[in-house]
Amino acid sequence: MTPAQKLRDLLAEPGVHVMPGCFDALSAKLVADVGFKVTFMSGFAVSAARLGLPDTGLISFAEMLDTLRNCCSAAAKIPLIGDGDTGYGNALNVQRTVTEYARAGAAAVMIEDQVSPKKCGHTRGKDVISREEARLKIRAAVDAKANADILIMARTDARAVHGFDAALERCRDFEAEGADIIFLEAPETEAEMRQFCRAMKKPCMANLVPGGKTPILPPAQLQDIGYKLALYPVMLMSSAVAAMQATLAALRPGAAEKQPPSISFVDLQRVVGFPDYWQRETQYKANT
Repeated sequence: MTPAQKLRDLLAEPGVHVMPGCFDALSAKLVADVGFKVTFMSGFAVSAARLGLPDTGLISFAEMLDTLRNCCSAAAKIPLIGDGDTGYGNALNVQRTVTEYARAGAAAVMIEDQVSPKKCGHTRGKDVISREEARLKIRAAVDAKANADILIMARTDARAVHGFDAALERCRDFEAEGADIIFLEAPETEAEMRQFCRAMKKPCMANLVPGGKTPILPPAQLQDIGYKLALYPVMLMSSAVAAMQATLAALRPGAAEKQPPSISFVDLQRVVGFPDYWQRETQYKANT
């Protein structure tokens, strides 16, 4: 079964699906190995992990695509949605992004309507392209998937720029153009979240960022509102940063801190796959 078909089947199931955000092969593997049914490659987290820079359009299409290949390979047993940012250019660039993300193994690609260079959805300084251009970009993405087995997630950031009603109109446009999943970024109240989900026929995604603009609601409440996907894009990244900072503090000369919790070296070998490698290696050892 293809990644896209796995995601279609998942979206057809009842209930909301929690979706941790990954940013490299190891984080993608961890999400898949502990039993989550879907993951999302976050542009914010990839930019931070790969470049050590903010999610402000600094990372390139080639860098994102390279990371996507690694993440899809590591999380192969579950579908992965790839952050395609603005599509890295005009409508024809969007079509190439869709095609290449499908070839890399993504089940879906997210395309947004920000101007370039884009910004993280829960930070300041955002702007969006015109409603008509946004609609045509999603039309181009949907046209491109005719020759690529991949779903299209259409995202608008217009809530922060033009208000909720304008953002909802863009979501209706995206649905009319054939997008498979609709994402209204950064609604500011539960009432807005409910109004959005009621207005859509296609599956909707919620983006949960602690300290961001959208209320952090439990999955059961998100399900009641009508969401199908609940994305936690930077929780793994935030946890990893906290753990690394604590370990570095403990390693400083004269530090009083005890070594922070960590897995053993044996467990680390297991996580990255040494035991399986050693077992398979024996099948091909020549007799000496």
